[in-house]
Amino acid sequence: MYIGVDIGGTNLAAGIVNEAGEIIAQDTTPTLRNRSSGEIISDIARLCRGLVDKAGLSMSDIKKIGAGCPGTIDTETGTAVYVNNLKMEGVPLAGELERLLKKEVHLENDANAAAYGEYCIYGDGAKSFIMITLGTGVGSGIILDGKIYRGFNGAGGEIGHMTLVSGGNRCTCGKDGCWETYASVTALIAQTKAAIEENPGSLMEKLAAERGKISGRTAFDAARAGDEAAKAVVNQYVKYVADGIVSVVNIFQPEKIVLGGGISREGDYLLKPVEEFVKANDYNRYRPHTQLEVARLFNEAGIIGAALAAR
Repeated sequence: MYIGVDIGGTNLAAGIVNEAGEIIAQDTTPTLRNRSSGEIISDIARLCRGLVDKAGLSMSDIKKIGAGCPGTIDTETGTAVYVNNLKMEGVPLAGELERLLKKEVHLENDANAAAYGEYCIYGDGAKSFIMITLGTGVGSGIILDGKIYRGFNGAGGEIGHMTLVSGGNRCTCGKDGCWETYASVTALIAQTKAAIEENPGSLMEKLAAERGKISGRTAFDAARAGDEAAKAVVNQYVKYVADGIVSVVNIFQPEKIVLGGGISREGDYLLKPVEEFVKANDYNRYRPHTQLEVARLFNEAGIIGAALAAR
C-alpha cells in the first residue's frame, strides 16, 4: 500500500493506493493556502494519519508516500523550490513529511503526478504519453519510455508557457503570449465575459445570472443550446487549444495525448473539433497520427500518480 497526496491551492487530497493503482480510501481537507508552509505540512501529515485510521490500517502497512505539489520541484532532494500560490520557496517538503510520518516520501510536480497516474491506468503501454490539463493554467506532464520527463533541472515539461501569440496577453509567469493565457479555463472565462459584454441579452448572460457566476461551462452550455455568440467563443477557444496541441504534436509526435481538467468533461464537444484541427495542421502527413483522448481519472489522477511514482 502507498499513500498519494495531491497538494492543491484549494484542497489537500490524499488516498491509500494499492499496487494496481486502485484507491481504497481517500479524504480531503482545505489547504488554507495563506498559512505558513509548516502549518500546511502538518495538515498533510494529519490527513495521512487519519486516512490510515479510516482504512483500518496502521502506518506499518504503508510502504511509501508520494506527494504531488505545484510549482518547481527538485525530486532529488524533495524540495519545493518555488510554489507561488502556496508561498513555498526552498521548502524541504519531503523531508518534513518524513520527519512527521516516519516514512520515505517522494515529492513530484503535481502535473507530472497526474500525468503519470493517467498513464499507469489508461496509457495502454504507450511509449510516449503527454497529459495536458486545462484549468486555472495549462499544466502538462510528459512520459517518455514509461518515465516522467523533468528536464535536466526539474523544470521541464512546462508546455503551457510556450508562446502561442507573440506579444500577446500577459501571463502570470511574466511573459507575454503564453499558451495558457489563451487555452486555460481562466482564459475561457475572460473570453466569455468579454463576449457577454459585447452581446447583451445573450444566453451566456442569462446562464451566468442564473448561476451567479461565469464559469468554463457558460459558453459551452449556451453554444449547445444554439446561442451564436457562445458558438463563436467556443470555436475560438477550441482553436486556441488545438493550435497549441499542434505544436506539441510536431515536437514530440507522442503516441497519445490526453486532455484533463474540468473543461475536458465536455467530452466529444471539445475533443472532436480539436482532433479535426490537429489532423488538418499536423506536420506529419504520412505516418501514424497521435491519438487524442479525454482524461478519465479526473481528480483521482494526482493521488494515484503521486502514489505510484513513489514505488
